[in-house]
Amino acid sequence: MDGSTTRRQHHLVKQAKKRVLADLQNPPSIAALCRRLGIGYRTLLRAFENVHGVSPLQYFQMLRLARVRRALMSARSLSVIVAKTATRFGFRQLGRFSVEYRTVFGESPSETLRHAVHGHERRRRVSKG
Repeated sequence: MDGSTTRRQHHLVKQAKKRVLADLQNPPSIAALCRRLGIGYRTLLRAFENVHGVSPLQYFQMLRLARVRRALMSARSLSVIVAKTATRFGFRQLGRFSVEYRTVFGESPSETLRHAVHGHERRRRVSKG
C-alpha cells in the first residue's frame, strides 16, 4: 500500500468518525455513511481495518460503549439512569447493550455506576475529614 492510499484511508476514517460523532444518539447506518462519503462499503471496511484493525461497525460500537462507560463513571448519584445514558449514545436494544457492555468491560453498566458513585462518595468523605 502506498503513502497516498494510506493518507486517503486515514482521511476516510476521519470523515466517517466526524459524521458519526455529530449525532451519537442517532448514528447513521454504515450504508448511509458510505452514501454520504460517496464510497462503497468495501472501501470503508478496508480503511477501518487498515487504520484501526476492526470493521467500522465494531469501531463505532466500541466508541459508543466507551462513551456510555465514561458517562456512568462520572456520575455523582445513583439517580443516573443507565437506560437513559445508553439511549443517549444510540443504544436501542437495552438487553443487547447490557450483554455487550459486560462482555467488553467485565461488569454490568449498573455495577459501573455503583462503583463510580461509591468512589466519589469515599473521596468526598476523605477530603472533608
